[in-house]
Amino acid sequence: MTRITVDVNDEWLDAAREVLGTDTKVATINAALHAFAVRRQAREIIAAFDQVEMDFTGSDEAWRYGGGRNLSRLAEDARDAEAA
Repeated sequence: MTRITVDVNDEWLDAAREVLGTDTKVATINAALHAFAVRRQAREIIAAFDQVEMDFTGSDEAWRYGGGRNLSRLAEDARDAEAA
């Protein structure tokens, strides 16, 4: 852990505390930093998947006992959701 002294905008801190559901200033700042780190990791994972072509045709028949799902439109649906 690094100990720092920093001036923080109280309104922003209160808004972040409300969104994150934290009880203390320290918990709020740590939760906010964690959320940004996780968001960056998610962008990196999405970028990696975006570089690989995936073929989901026949996915609904790939699992035994009818447990498969048709994923052929998965990537297209995800991009449509991002655009919305």
